[in-house]
Amino acid sequence: MANLPQAASYRPEKAILDLGDAFYDPVESVDFPQATLRFRNQRWANAVGLGSLDDAQWVEHFARFEPLDGSLDTPLALRYHGHQFRQYNPDIGDGRGFLFAQLRDGGGRLLDLGTKGSGQTPYSRFGDGRLTLKGGVREVLATEMLEALGVETSKSFSLIETGEALERGDEPSPTRSSVLVRLSHGHIRIGTFQRLAYFRETQAMERLVAYVLDRYYGEPAGEDAPQRLMAHVVDRTARLAAQYMAAGFVHGVLNSDNINVTGESFDYGPWRFAPTWDPGFTAAYFDHAGLYAFGRQPEAIHWDAMQLAASLRLLAEDAQPLIDILESFGERYQRHVSRAILWRLGVMPRDTQSDAALVGAVEGAIRSSETPIDRFFFDAFAGALPDSYGEAFAPVRSALEGFYPRKPRDHPYWSAPAPCSMLIDEVESIWAAIDRDDDWRAFHTKVAAIRHMGDALA
Repeated sequence: MANLPQAASYRPEKAILDLGDAFYDPVESVDFPQATLRFRNQRWANAVGLGSLDDAQWVEHFARFEPLDGSLDTPLALRYHGHQFRQYNPDIGDGRGFLFAQLRDGGGRLLDLGTKGSGQTPYSRFGDGRLTLKGGVREVLATEMLEALGVETSKSFSLIETGEALERGDEPSPTRSSVLVRLSHGHIRIGTFQRLAYFRETQAMERLVAYVLDRYYGEPAGEDAPQRLMAHVVDRTARLAAQYMAAGFVHGVLNSDNINVTGESFDYGPWRFAPTWDPGFTAAYFDHAGLYAFGRQPEAIHWDAMQLAASLRLLAEDAQPLIDILESFGERYQRHVSRAILWRLGVMPRDTQSDAALVGAVEGAIRSSETPIDRFFFDAFAGALPDSYGEAFAPVRSALEGFYPRKPRDHPYWSAPAPCSMLIDEVESIWAAIDRDDDWRAFHTKVAAIRHMGDALA
């Protein structure tokens, strides 16, 4: 969790081509009227061997989309289906983005550079294929905060303002435009499998299962390949749900096309961080039923995993092994949520029973007392719960006995008067300064503060 990336040499890849052209469509980027670099993720650029690019080269690759040497010659819009708010939609795919390149980090992981806001594709439907600058700023802030809080997330790699005036119905318009490049551990989604099941494409499904097992999990295919893939995805998605809860994060749109098979969070739209442990807290203004509310995220992700099991039935004569694996989601989630909350609390795990008791006490106390989530974890890091926390936290004090700090509170971050948070009012304030005065100081200061916190937690 939250380990800083290490510098590595450039190792280009184009593994996606092994799947064949039934999985994607070659596309071109829009020719943007301007390209103003607003954010480059230098530490992750170093981690994939692209840190030596100067700003002009950076813009050529990540706004003009000049191919990276040795990787894909042409961008690819990936094909997929998915359930959106539990309604099946066969008319989606990469509608305002594409897979630009693949490469490896120093640990050998296969990574994708994918876009958001790069123009129309065959799957744009009635959309313009663009991204607002505000949307790009929000995604940078979300991914930086989640990475610091130990969540497996895509990384905002580049944000470039593109000089177009966009009309949007849900924010003041015209508004500024941008193109985002994200670094991700794969863009194969549950919805990718759903599309193949929908069309009954058995051979393509076999090829996709083998590709994911080989490229992302380092395993060969075989007779039990669907079951092994299912086990990996159930474990990784249970971990993702647990990490969201420990971070106090609400993704907002946990559709099956937004869940990838490596269990890495990505594609940030109406996200928010919950101020307090309120299970009913929602992020998306259009989520009227609270389907993806804070406390329902494990249920939502479990439901998405169920759609993968249903899709893999195309290859499995007996559904029961897939069902058994799916039913392990709850146990896996409990294990991962204990680990995630103890990590954020800054204490070492002990045993299953003690860990669960501490996690239950923490959740109960911060919920009943309506204590701000970030404030509690800041004050209690390394088990140092202050005396000012009253009777509601007596069960936490009792449960903490016997736990040892995983690292001391000796980082300068812990001397600050308040924790680093990312609540909606601050997000709007950062954007207002950019929108009104083209003032990026608060944005860059916040990114630095988030990374400072990440250093303290890592």
